Amino acid sequence: MNKDLALFQKLSEKLLKAEQEEPLVKPIPAESLFETLPISLEDAPAEDEKFEEILEKLVLSTPRTATRLFFNQLFGGRNSKATLGDLLAVMLNNSMYTYKVAGPQVGIEKEIIRKSCNLIGYDKHSDGTFAPGGSMSNFMAMLMARDAFNERIKHEGVSQKLIVYTSEESHYSIPKNAAFMGIGRDQVHYIKTNSIGQMNPTHLAARIKEDLENGLHPFFVNATAGTTVLGAFDAIEPLSKLCKKHGLWLHVDGAYCGSVIFSKKYKHLLKGIELTDSFSYNAHKMMGTPLTCSIILSKHKKHLNNSFSNDAAYLYQTDGDDYNLGKTSIQCGRRNDALKFWTLWKSVGTSGLEKIVNHQFHLAQVARDYIKNNKDYELYSFDNSISICFNYKGIPAEKLCTALYEYSEAMVGYGTFNGTQFIRLVTINSNNSNQEILNFFNVIENFVEENHSILLTEVI
Repeated sequence: MNKDLALFQKLSEKLLKAEQEEPLVKPIPAESLFETLPISLEDAPAEDEKFEEILEKLVLSTPRTATRLFFNQLFGGRNSKATLGDLLAVMLNNSMYTYKVAGPQVGIEKEIIRKSCNLIGYDKHSDGTFAPGGSMSNFMAMLMARDAFNERIKHEGVSQKLIVYTSEESHYSIPKNAAFMGIGRDQVHYIKTNSIGQMNPTHLAARIKEDLENGLHPFFVNATAGTTVLGAFDAIEPLSKLCKKHGLWLHVDGAYCGSVIFSKKYKHLLKGIELTDSFSYNAHKMMGTPLTCSIILSKHKKHLNNSFSNDAAYLYQTDGDDYNLGKTSIQCGRRNDALKFWTLWKSVGTSGLEKIVNHQFHLAQVARDYIKNNKDYELYSFDNSISICFNYKGIPAEKLCTALYEYSEAMVGYGTFNGTQFIRLVTINSNNSNQEILNFFNVIENFVEENHSILLTEVI
């Protein structure tokens, strides 16, 4: 073990150095991956020297998500205290289903859940758990809503036309989850959005009325805190009124930007969050913990237990159900995703998490100000969003983003809203400063100047 830990340290140091000197690696085309890197598995063991050489090539050829030029996804950067927690979790190797095998690590998870519930205004009857990603957090919310609507479904199966409502700008996991649940993708009814991508409550009311008149069974409304493209926050209070009127479960998918609960300045974007039935957020996004770190909270602890508890005498042999976390989890064997968030939270305090969130909005404003003051750019996004959507000199976004990636200049994605495609810069890496944001625009401008004729005439 000591030998392998030394190798880990050696490779980590090489990676950190490479990230400083070369923020991006030249991408390996998928079709030539196995010819480029010696990653095929063989009958004979690799000798130590060869093993280290191959591992180093693999590490140094992998896309670098913690550098100043990575803006491609809804995560980025590397928080050292959170990384420490994740490394310790690997070394400890506890599964989080029982207190017997996880011990004090159960307390770590329960404390995060308790503090998170308090932050959003849920009372003592609330609870939560860690899920393997934002999609599964949404899935768990949908399952709780289904069982709260008709508790016999989990025994007898779905026999009614159950209806899910979500906005046209919501995450793709909602129809996937409907298929998983046996409800069907066709029973997901999409609600129109306004000019900045927020769900339209008037259209939702009309769809609910229409579906009830047609003998269908609405049961779940999914709102979004940070839509994937524009970063919009659905207005919770009007949606809550409709849900209470018709007995529907209201969930807020805060995978992207739900961490604004830590910020006094931006928590107003989730005004009314205490009125919801469930809420989820991903600490591996705005908080910068290593992937994955997804939390699902429910105002109704009883529904978390009703939907996910199952007797297993061979497993639950000691301690009460409150400390046997498998009773409220979608998984059995489950890695410890709580420790890395706890080491971050403990080391910086709630006030430190607030600074992390606020800094991302500050960086977003730096980007917006730059775009507004430069006539070659066109801005499509709005204040109070950390998604900065724009185009530069009329160059198609897909073409420019692809070229930046293939030439190892920057990693940034693109999106579409109301038929317009644009570059989407995400300021979610709180390790960045104003300089990194301004440097990103400088990279684009220099690249376009050097490759302008190619960008205008052909796809690279």
